Amino acid sequence: MKKTFILLLFTISGVFAQNRPLVEEDFYRIVTLPVPHGIELEVGGLSVLPDGRLGVATRRGDVWLISNPYMKNGTMPTYKKFATGLHEPLGLNYINGNLWATQRGELTVLKDTDGNGVADQYEAFYKFPLSGNYHEYSYGPVLLPNKDMLITLNLGWIGHGASLSKWRGWMLKLTPDGKMTPWATGLRSPAGFAVLSNGDIYYTENQGDWVGSGRMTQLEEGDFAGNPEGLIWTSEPNSPLKLQASNVPDTGEPMYDVASKVPNLKVPAVWFPHTLMGISTSDIAEDLSGGKFGPFEGQLFVGDQGHSKIMRVFLEKVKGKSQGACFPFREGFQSGILRMQWGLDKSMFVGMTSRGWSSTGKDEFGLQRLEWTGKTPFEMKTIKSMPDGFLVEFTQPVDKAVAKDPESYKVNSFTYKYHHNYGSPIINTKSLKIKAIQVAEDGMSVRLAIDSLRLGYIHELRLEGIKNTEDRALLHNFGYYTLNNINDAAPKMDVAKYAVIEKKPADEHAGHSMSNMPKTDMKATAKRINEIPESWGGKVDQTITIGTKPGLKFDVAKLQVKAGSKIRIVFNNNDDMLHNLVIVKPGTVGKVGEAAFKMGLDGESKAYVPELSEVLFHTGLMQPEAQETIYFVAPSTPGDYTFVCTYPGHYTVMQGIMKVVK
Repeated sequence: MKKTFILLLFTISGVFAQNRPLVEEDFYRIVTLPVPHGIELEVGGLSVLPDGRLGVATRRGDVWLISNPYMKNGTMPTYKKFATGLHEPLGLNYINGNLWATQRGELTVLKDTDGNGVADQYEAFYKFPLSGNYHEYSYGPVLLPNKDMLITLNLGWIGHGASLSKWRGWMLKLTPDGKMTPWATGLRSPAGFAVLSNGDIYYTENQGDWVGSGRMTQLEEGDFAGNPEGLIWTSEPNSPLKLQASNVPDTGEPMYDVASKVPNLKVPAVWFPHTLMGISTSDIAEDLSGGKFGPFEGQLFVGDQGHSKIMRVFLEKVKGKSQGACFPFREGFQSGILRMQWGLDKSMFVGMTSRGWSSTGKDEFGLQRLEWTGKTPFEMKTIKSMPDGFLVEFTQPVDKAVAKDPESYKVNSFTYKYHHNYGSPIINTKSLKIKAIQVAEDGMSVRLAIDSLRLGYIHELRLEGIKNTEDRALLHNFGYYTLNNINDAAPKMDVAKYAVIEKKPADEHAGHSMSNMPKTDMKATAKRINEIPESWGGKVDQTITIGTKPGLKFDVAKLQVKAGSKIRIVFNNNDDMLHNLVIVKPGTVGKVGEAAFKMGLDGESKAYVPELSEVLFHTGLMQPEAQETIYFVAPSTPGDYTFVCTYPGHYTVMQGIMKVVK
């Protein structure tokens, strides 16, 4: 009887395990490399050596060599300091038998001439000037197929981006003999860039001035990527373009529209919608694993520092220009991702840092390895442009009946302003109608004919109803396609044959008269009161000023109020990011933060404040350097109430406590 019970228990457990929702960890496993106590491994650069060791440059100026980074047979890695005293190196590469590091002011070759595993020569290969501004980060080198190298130089920051020293905001090409050629400009914070296997050069950009959201752009010689500060150097004789900053309009029109009027202005191949995908794009890694990293051979993986996650990108060329789609891939890393490098076993090393650049990963730094478990996730593999819409390819066959149902899909388009301001709200949002659906015979793809495609716009495809033949939902059910050109060369769909049958609108008299519709909760307006209530007689019991500071932090960690007292809070957003201030019931910050993240395209218009009873009081969504005052009566129940920024990606770290006492 006992054996029968145990067998039944295991059988039931197995059924539950089999039917549980699958998560990212089932397909891609994160392995943490232990870092010895006393080593501040704030990763700025990664490089895999031919013998399997891993080179790591840190923001504190050291270069470490890690032996056994794969921790074979459960053994621990060992660390040896190879170089020290560098000025915040944010790039590392192994070239011609030596490690090369890009410091703030030079590209340096680190040589171990006596073979003892420690660099004894620090050779300045190429120097570039500095103004001393804290934001003058430098990155690279990345090797080109012809053995030339690329480096990129960050703009300074003086309340906005600024090229305070020569070639800041540029990508530069260096020959093996040290000759420099300016390659492209318009860069703001080009931390991630890569040369793909076909020779194309791409770089990622962070939201900022002239950058409405994170994006990835192909850079060809003479391109202008959008931020005009670097154009100050186009008068130099070796500049590949002559565009002046005065030629760049600051109208807030979409970037695609402005590009038709500004020579050399290059629109992004892929936009990463801010907060919906990430908030600070970083490194690029092309999958050339031959299938050893899963079903995404030839696609790109892009890190995000602020959200401590990796995104996935499918690229295609339409009419000779790059465009494509981005998808979620893997989150949950221990710190902010800056660097990614393929290991010899085709797993991915992920190097992280968050000091001064706060991230959802709570550690200040980290080194992890991402490996494929061998299981194939059910995902949208690609989104491709078609003459009348999009082709969506999957990693597993879909349930055809569900895939033919238009209710399984939602399609929207939107874009951002191109202007000098930091970031941009989402603008020109439009819900798009699906005209026809064609499901492939093998169930591996679906064609969607869509009304009102818009060039230069981001097209959001949400496939929340799609399931595979085993009745499992997509691991990630949305993607964002940047449509710069429509693929007119592809065959058109027979729209009449596969046309969607529109459902008739519900009868407004079928039990839903105006008299019995739910009424708006008028009390909701009491959650954001910006003027002192008349009943207070012009007096408050307590005024509290809360500001922000860099690193996703409030400048007040804890405050105390008396239960039932009349409170005035003055919220100053001193940061260069958007923030709000939301006060929630004790123990509910996780629920509120997650609900804010799921608001999607509607979030910004609603200040990323979800309509939940757990939300007590809140401000609006505040622009940088903006201020708002709110008034409320403190809760009557004592306890620790959290005040939090619910802007997506912020809530896990940007919190404080409002202690209510009797």
